[in-house]
Amino acid sequence: MNIETFYNMIGGDYNGIMGRFVTEERVLRFVRKFPADGSFALLKDSLASGNASEAFRAAHTLKGVAQNLGFDALYKIAAEVTDVLRGGNLDVGAFMPDLEAAYNLVTDGIAALD
Repeated sequence: MNIETFYNMIGGDYNGIMGRFVTEERVLRFVRKFPADGSFALLKDSLASGNASEAFRAAHTLKGVAQNLGFDALYKIAAEVTDVLRGGNLDVGAFMPDLEAAYNLVTDGIAALD
């Protein structure tokens, strides 16, 4: 799969990322680093242990990385989770299936890139 198809598949902003990163090679270099980011796993672990401040930090980091890489669909759901967690409220269970689905779509898509 090429990078433009990937962005279309994940509900991302291909034109925006190309405007910022200029070349597909540069986009690919940063996109391929995304699976190594531990924010999503840290968010899940922090929620499971009841650590609201760590969960907020992880969600906020995931939101920022998704926004910087133009992963719009993932960014939007991560932003919602971040907003709920901002006040120390751990009640984000209703958002987690959508967040996990968006995250998995991105990581699975990255694995399928040419």
